Amino acid sequence: MLAELDNLPLLLERLRRQTCQDFTLYLCVNNVEGGYGFEENQRCLKLLAEVRDLPLVVIDRSSPGLGWSGKRRGVGYARKELFDRILQECDDDEILVSLDADTDFDPLYLEALLHTFNSHPRHQAFSVPYYHPLSGCDDLDRAMLRYECYMRHYHLGLLRIGSPYAFTALGSAIVCPAWAYRRVGGITPLMGGEDFYLMQKFAKTGQILQRFDAPYDALYVRPQGRTSARVPFGTGPAIARGLDAMDESYPFYAPEGFDAVKATIDLFPALYDADIETPLSPFLRQQLATDQLWEPLRRNFKTRDRFVHACHERLDGLRILQYLKNSPACHLSPAALPVDFRHDPITTLNAWRDALLRQERDEYKIMNTE
Repeated sequence: MLAELDNLPLLLERLRRQTCQDFTLYLCVNNVEGGYGFEENQRCLKLLAEVRDLPLVVIDRSSPGLGWSGKRRGVGYARKELFDRILQECDDDEILVSLDADTDFDPLYLEALLHTFNSHPRHQAFSVPYYHPLSGCDDLDRAMLRYECYMRHYHLGLLRIGSPYAFTALGSAIVCPAWAYRRVGGITPLMGGEDFYLMQKFAKTGQILQRFDAPYDALYVRPQGRTSARVPFGTGPAIARGLDAMDESYPFYAPEGFDAVKATIDLFPALYDADIETPLSPFLRQQLATDQLWEPLRRNFKTRDRFVHACHERLDGLRILQYLKNSPACHLSPAALPVDFRHDPITTLNAWRDALLRQERDEYKIMNTE
């Protein structure tokens, strides 16, 4: 938590309203030693010291001598320090809920999460549905809707081809049991993107749960779509860069790009027997700097199932994104989209966002009836 004085009272009030009160709140108030947010963080620490009606554990990474220094800094280290502290004090079957201070959620949220994991005890993690509220500021809402539609469009592409990496990683929308977090070795502390890499670990070692059905309203989080320079990439920086930068940094991808990924995945079982040229072979040879894409995996994994799993680890979520992003032929032009983010009314943009969300829910229903 960095410079969240305006949001902290709201967060505490949302937790006071939870129907499930069997929880402990861990907060890491942090900033670079003597850097941005120090004064505001000190006021946050004072406010937290006066709270008597919530079980709190406060990690002070802000006060003089306690702030980040050197390369050890940022949200990744804050999340890691929080999780490491929690794991010292919790049992394997307890649920870890990651939240950001600017996130709204339903009074039934924790109760719904507990019910969800009790119903799906084998899943490694839960990718919580999300929805950024409109702010009323035209420029901000256009940029936020552009980025959220990009995320939903990309997620739908991965869902359609049955990728195990079909998840959306938001730090405020990750939930996992303690045993699963321990199993994957915890979070990798980074300046940004630590949420994505943690979820990718879960996808490689088990299953990520996604729920878009009842009680749907209680099972999603509503983060603020605000500008931010605290991390190098993600929602805040994307919105801060504006629409012009998003066309290059966050392009919408054509179905043909996802089809090429699926065609490659479909060949994994056959690759156990012999090398076959796949649509992504040229990209993988360049990325891995080798012509031996599959033979090392055949030597190390002696059954077809284990080999296929290793292939999915090789063509993981990051490499799929890199392939699509580095393949201009896979990019849709802004004119090919059903909306114009620069000129259409906010109501029209929001309607497409909602349509993409409904498609996600429909894909979820199809996945769970096959």
